[in-house]
Amino acid sequence: MAAAAALALASPLRRLLRAPHPRGAISAPYYGITRGRCSSAIAVAAAAARNSAMKGSVDRNAAEEVRNILDMAERASQLRDVFHTNFLTPPIIKEAMLAIEKLADIKAVAQGGYPQAERCRISVGHPDSMTSNPDVVAALSISGNFRLEPCSHGDFLGAILGTGITREKGERGAQVLVDPELVDYLISTLEKVGKVGVSCTQIPLLALEYEPPRTKSSKTVEASLRVDALASAGFKISRTKLASLISAGDVRVNWTPVLKNGVTLKSGDIVSVSGMGRLKIGEIVTTRKGKYAVELIRYL
Repeated sequence: MAAAAALALASPLRRLLRAPHPRGAISAPYYGITRGRCSSAIAVAAAAARNSAMKGSVDRNAAEEVRNILDMAERASQLRDVFHTNFLTPPIIKEAMLAIEKLADIKAVAQGGYPQAERCRISVGHPDSMTSNPDVVAALSISGNFRLEPCSHGDFLGAILGTGITREKGERGAQVLVDPELVDYLISTLEKVGKVGVSCTQIPLLALEYEPPRTKSSKTVEASLRVDALASAGFKISRTKLASLISAGDVRVNWTPVLKNGVTLKSGDIVSVSGMGRLKIGEIVTTRKGKYAVELIRYL
């Protein structure tokens, strides 16, 4: 009864705690890469990451993160071992995977615990050492009787941080994703969320109750597929306003900052605007008058 009540209250709290560690668990989405050049190429790729930051395609912090991942890849290749990153944001995942793509003797796998996970850990290693996807994520369920004492995301986060795990190692939720080596520690240490006594148990990744993102679709007819035309329609702001956001570096396409209003979009592209959320470009149909009828999918 208590567990059922907890599940009903906890299940909407889908934002998951993620805590990284050198080794861990999963079999969800991944990208396998084994082509390119190596050791000296890693230095070239690292320099390219820094140059990308200088040119504005990635920010300096992301470039530094990518450089660190490339350094990790070099060590993994030399030692014939496998290393794992922390949970990374989509822009860093994209840049790191593109950089590693140019290297030989390196296999890279990005895993987040469930199919729609945006934040993932990257595992890098020599192909001979990484013959299967490494286990880098484990799932925990936190349950208790929250009927009289409802708890917020912050309550769950605070309880987990109270065990000594730093904020940099995770986010919050009633179901949490952590490094497998943290499982026993959290099970034995996490006793309360707010004033509610809780039990913490490991669950299979397939048992995660995650919600698909909520979206709202609309359509627009435009003379071009430029980012300023489609994004202004999708976010319902003027092209002038969008142009100023682009100039400020606040607009990204597929996680990469766009620097010009005239960038052309295609079906499947994701446009994100700082402070406004994300927009996916859906089906594009050319009208009889040569214009474009475009489906715009806004993430809520």
